[in-house]
Amino acid sequence: MNSIPHLPGLDSTVALLLDGYEFIGKRCDRLQSDIFQTRLLLEKTICMRGKAAAEVFYDTGKFSRQKAAPARAKKTLLGEGGVQGLDGDAHRQRKQIFMALMTPEHIDQLAERVHQYCLDYAQWWQRMDRVVLFDAIEEILCRAVCDWSGVPLGEAEVQQRTRHLSQMIAGSGRVGPTHWQARRARQQAEAWIEGLLGQVRSGAREVPEGTAMHSFAWHRSPAGNLLDSHDAAVDVLNVLRPTVAIGRYIVFAALALHQHPQCRLELQQGDSNYVHWFTQEVRRFYPFFPFAAACTRHDFEWNGYHFPAGVKVLLDLYGTNHHPDLWDQPEEFRPDRFRDWQENAYDFIPQGGGDYQNNHRCAGEWLTIRVMERVLAFLVGEIDYRVPPQNLDFSLSTLPPAPKSRFLIDSVRVKVPLDSRSSVESQG
Repeated sequence: MNSIPHLPGLDSTVALLLDGYEFIGKRCDRLQSDIFQTRLLLEKTICMRGKAAAEVFYDTGKFSRQKAAPARAKKTLLGEGGVQGLDGDAHRQRKQIFMALMTPEHIDQLAERVHQYCLDYAQWWQRMDRVVLFDAIEEILCRAVCDWSGVPLGEAEVQQRTRHLSQMIAGSGRVGPTHWQARRARQQAEAWIEGLLGQVRSGAREVPEGTAMHSFAWHRSPAGNLLDSHDAAVDVLNVLRPTVAIGRYIVFAALALHQHPQCRLELQQGDSNYVHWFTQEVRRFYPFFPFAAACTRHDFEWNGYHFPAGVKVLLDLYGTNHHPDLWDQPEEFRPDRFRDWQENAYDFIPQGGGDYQNNHRCAGEWLTIRVMERVLAFLVGEIDYRVPPQNLDFSLSTLPPAPKSRFLIDSVRVKVPLDSRSSVESQG
């Protein structure tokens, strides 16, 4: 039996804050091992990366998600009582509500709403000196996902609700005022959705069947009980908040278009395969989730290592997507690497790995890809714009990161005539 390599020192929390997304990968490289043990917040923690690590991590017989997520993440990003913290039958039953929303037709409806809002916003952008793309895309996504989810959103509250969802994402891995803003935003967002759910259940408000709001409002357990109103609100937000988070991928896609102009030329050829390769490479190359957390259910042995019961384990998502044994020249942005890639549930895991139905892989991964591809078509084929001088750097020690300038564009010109398209309003 091999001993899991130990990092020196009492605790690695400060190192994690300094290195962020690269924390696990750097130490794996230094130790020449894809597994090591340390302490984070003085808690014994095993860190892993790579395909084999992902395969065992998503073994639900060995790992549990209950009590695995840090309290800071529950208070901001995830909420308490949602699907991410469930295991076994309870997880599968709740996950089915999400999976029922992710039919190709339903996903296309959201992507089309996002597209129509992009075109509507672009009309305004033509009259603006500069557009902060990051902020604008988040607002577009908030509008679209609320429409799609059956969540009423008055015009006067669009900016407020977008800001709350954005703050929940931005503050999840921070300390200080940004983190406390995120906690407050989570509280306000949960109160908003819980109030709407109460109106739906009382009959005071009707929402379309098949939407997230309707599904979570009326979901019943096998015993016939309605889902707790707070838990239902958390999981409605687990549809809204991740969709707004796609804005980070979209802005990184815009950054890739700017820094790799040959990719824009390839995309303008209209090859749907290349659009998909480009989208996948954005998801592989740029940071999104840093790692996933779980706890061991019982003692077991894996790859010659002993895992004790009840220990926290982190799977390095970013590091696996940049693992040199899995990806040739992983620090280069090369969409054509996906030309011959064989889809695998464990070597490409930007939104988690394993099986969608039974594991904690993000139910919205297909939705993410479809929305990204639709917005890419808009950025490449339906508007022209200029990227003015600005600071486009981002830090991998920031969880989650974004370009420091939030990606400014100007001189926007819409190439699609207004009368050649239907408006969002006409789509219902």
